[in-house]
Amino acid sequence: MRSFSFLTKMTIFGILLSTLPVLFIGIFSYVTSSSEIQKDVNKGKYQLLVQINANVDQILTTVNHTLNQVINSNVLKQTMSSPLNVSDFSLYGNLRDELLHMQSFDTKLEDVVLINNRHNWMIKNSGLYRFDQYPYHDQLNGLLESKEETSWAMNPSAWFYSEESTGNARCEYNISLIKKLPVTERNPYGLIMANIPTCSLQALLQQDARKSDTTLVLDDKYRILLHPDPSVIGKKVSELGFDGELRLNESSGQFRSLLHNQEYSVTYYKSPTNGWIYMSITSIASLTKESKKIGIYTLAVCLFMLLVTMLLAWLGSRRMYSPIQMLLKQMNVGTPEIRQTRKNEFQAIGEQIQQLFQSKSRLESELQQHLKQVRTLFLAKALQGQVKNNDLTEQLERFGYIEQLGAWDVMAVITVQIDSLEGTRYGKPDTELLLFAIHNMLEELIPAANRLGAVTIDHTVVTLIGSASSKDSDFKTALFPLTEQLQQQIQSLLELTISIGISLPFDSVSQIPLAYQEGLEALKHRLKLGEGIVMQYENVNQGKHYFNIRYPNHLENDLIDAIKLADKEKAKELLHCFLVPVFSAEMSPQEYQLPLVRLLNSLLVVQQESGISLNQIRQGKGSLFEELLKLNTVKEIEDWLWSRVVCPMIQIFMDRQDAQYHNISEKIIDLIHNHYDTDLSLEDCAAKLNYNANYLSSVFRKETNTSFSEYLAAYRFSMAKKWLRETDTPVKDIASRLCYNNPQNFIRSFRKLEGITPGQYREKHVAT
Repeated sequence: MRSFSFLTKMTIFGILLSTLPVLFIGIFSYVTSSSEIQKDVNKGKYQLLVQINANVDQILTTVNHTLNQVINSNVLKQTMSSPLNVSDFSLYGNLRDELLHMQSFDTKLEDVVLINNRHNWMIKNSGLYRFDQYPYHDQLNGLLESKEETSWAMNPSAWFYSEESTGNARCEYNISLIKKLPVTERNPYGLIMANIPTCSLQALLQQDARKSDTTLVLDDKYRILLHPDPSVIGKKVSELGFDGELRLNESSGQFRSLLHNQEYSVTYYKSPTNGWIYMSITSIASLTKESKKIGIYTLAVCLFMLLVTMLLAWLGSRRMYSPIQMLLKQMNVGTPEIRQTRKNEFQAIGEQIQQLFQSKSRLESELQQHLKQVRTLFLAKALQGQVKNNDLTEQLERFGYIEQLGAWDVMAVITVQIDSLEGTRYGKPDTELLLFAIHNMLEELIPAANRLGAVTIDHTVVTLIGSASSKDSDFKTALFPLTEQLQQQIQSLLELTISIGISLPFDSVSQIPLAYQEGLEALKHRLKLGEGIVMQYENVNQGKHYFNIRYPNHLENDLIDAIKLADKEKAKELLHCFLVPVFSAEMSPQEYQLPLVRLLNSLLVVQQESGISLNQIRQGKGSLFEELLKLNTVKEIEDWLWSRVVCPMIQIFMDRQDAQYHNISEKIIDLIHNHYDTDLSLEDCAAKLNYNANYLSSVFRKETNTSFSEYLAAYRFSMAKKWLRETDTPVKDIASRLCYNNPQNFIRSFRKLEGITPGQYREKHVAT
């Protein structure tokens, strides 16, 4: 079977991989857009229904307020207590004026009916009637006998027109506000009705021009109050084939329902005022019609994207395959050879680099050995106080001791020394081997979780032991048997007598050097107590730490470095930091002189090693040490050290640096002037001057306020302008002499700098 190359496989895979997201994006965008269209339509329908409800409620509220004003008027109260005979013509006229005043364009009222069952009369727009002789007496009397005092109801328009004018009704139904009268009596005997024709409110529905959308209003009994088709007003909504009545029980909502065997989206809103239901019914088919347009557009875009991604997959595969092809060429492995051996490209490359992985394993093994040696060296320096306190914790964590340091609450240093080799089977040349054996036995006996790595310093095996116990007494109780067991095992296996010193317990790693000195101090008591002892420093020096203060070596080193670098601010800060721990210790005045004399001596040694004579920083014949010892306050000592020793040394180093920087900058500038027409670089200058390139860069920038590359480019342009003014050398030759790859790059750079081309520059200066 033929084996395809990785180029072919990557191309096929890229095409397949690019097709899937394009199809997914296309389908997702189509589904999402369709869903968003439906959501937007439903949201718009809901807002429309809320608006229609607000408009209708405004009219109904206005009608209710107006009717209440009529009910509370004196004319109506007087009329309700009157039989309205022929003699009451004036009273009837006043009442008619009140009722007609209600019927305005804003209220949509077309008739106000007033019925008095006790006095058997009825008033409406067409006149005064005897109630018992009215054709719809029974229907209207039924409204009077209802239990509700006030209600909105839909009634046939024929109830409110006399027989001779029944055809005058514009709408088949009226929406009536019915109130019983008098309102103050328990048994009302009359009622007043404000009638609004349903077709008067139809304009408020804001019906969509599309036939697929229908807006209607239902009363609380699901009867149709408003509908674009007047013939269905008054019917139950279920008679239209709507099957979603049971879903209209919330204050608002949206759902899908069947209507005439077609699926519709139904949005409804229930009025909080009177319980009427405002509905919008939209055909799902009309919504999907818009989605189809989006689908066609999405399909076209996806097809275009597929073609583009296929092209990119082919080009990208060739680009990604080029490094593989280059590797094969470098290893002299041809494609025919790969096909003959039925291997793929990576198998062929893998065989060639397998030896590299083997070399890597050997290097890692050697690195682990070196890492162990570095860790041992670091622990030895930490015990001897040669590591800064700021770096101590960080370095211990870096070497893998983070778990121990986090778990320990108390620590101690133990020191182990061989007492003597006399009377044993060992000789002096065996000392190093015996210390190595003791080192291994100590690490085997004490679990790694309870100690740091053991180190050998000056024929002493030292390790740091820690415990999670917060009580020093518990830690000491556990530590002493451990050291005795170690002593016994060495005696049993090596037939050697050893002594062990134990420091005082401490809780901070910054006290490691102090604890190491305490362990060594405890071992010195072998002179009195004899060999083979396990001595705790607690029994020495009254149980107090051996050192009241440690000389701050690291601060002294930092101060000397700052002086050599001529950094005044840092040197002054470090001098103050050095003196703070010195004077904070509880010592006698004579003891304070020791670290101060030691510091002054170190500064004078640096001065002598740097070739600075004492006369350069001091005028006079007296001794600096005598002057220092005569000072009595901390402020005087700090000011004297700064003004008489540190500051003069900084000034000398600063003058040296300025002279050195100036000399180096002059040499670099001379190299630029002599070799500007070559491929001169900062690395070339560093090699010729025997300096580091980064150092030269910082020195040159400090002296000239510009970088090496900027100065070189500026000088080359100055030479180019000189040649353009004074010679006829072609522009391409000038560009070549200035080490440009092609003349166009030179012309672009020249135009960017001067604003004109080299040719224009030459013409301008030749003309002048």
